[in-house]
Amino acid sequence: MSLTPAAAVDDILTRALAEDAPWGDLTSEAFLPEGARARAALVAREPGVASGLTVFARTFTLLDPAAVVDPHAADGDRFAGGDVLAVVDGDARAVLRAERVGLNLVQRLSGVATATARYVEAVTGTRARVVDTRKTTPGLRVLERAAVRDGGGHNHRYSLSDAVLAKDNHLAVLAAQGVSVGDAIRAARARLPHTATIEVEVDRLDQVEEVVAAGVTTIMLDNFSLADLRAGVAQVAGRAIVEASGGITLDTVGEVARTGVDVISVGALTHGVRSLDLGLDIATDAV
Repeated sequence: MSLTPAAAVDDILTRALAEDAPWGDLTSEAFLPEGARARAALVAREPGVASGLTVFARTFTLLDPAAVVDPHAADGDRFAGGDVLAVVDGDARAVLRAERVGLNLVQRLSGVATATARYVEAVTGTRARVVDTRKTTPGLRVLERAAVRDGGGHNHRYSLSDAVLAKDNHLAVLAAQGVSVGDAIRAARARLPHTATIEVEVDRLDQVEEVVAAGVTTIMLDNFSLADLRAGVAQVAGRAIVEASGGITLDTVGEVARTGVDVISVGALTHGVRSLDLGLDIATDAV
């Protein structure tokens, strides 16, 4: 997660910690002596790809600046069930207050990275790159995007402000106004700076030529059959980047990649993953 701004991480964690303990941790403050210390290990209950370990560590040091988090793995590393991924040593009240927030995030982000790695492995030997979408958890996009990278995938546009991507609803509005897609693309190019990219989604082969001829950077072939994907790639003939999207699963992504597309966007990388089973085990011996 080296590209993730520290300020963004702290903002997410501050809000999450406040949500979980708005007026403090009543249980720890009632049960645990002030000044008690705790040592705990982050242990994998199943294999996967690590992501969010730096975020996990920051959860503890944000509450206890004197806490020591010893990493045994790095974001992007593969691990086996039973592996220790990090060890935390700090104020016991702070460790237990940070535990759930830190675990929730590292479990989810490692789930994203693990799922992404499986998709990337499935397209090995093709030209296609696997990318995410904007189907992210609100407020966690910067972390989930980093998790996709940790799993070997790539990122699509980060937000609506980053690039032009005209989708089916945009085209429906244009059609209702009697404006052709080609004319809309040319008008957009005239208004936009030369550095801006333009992508347009189509759902039929007969839309491809007009869109490509108007000068798009990328054309998205949405919910195309494998045969139509191959035909679309041949029709574009290198004049634009070809992206496949829509309903792509781990079982189908390899076949989609072999049609010759350049990019495969998979919303399931972030919206359909299962958090990995990771646990924080507190040492029972005196520390």
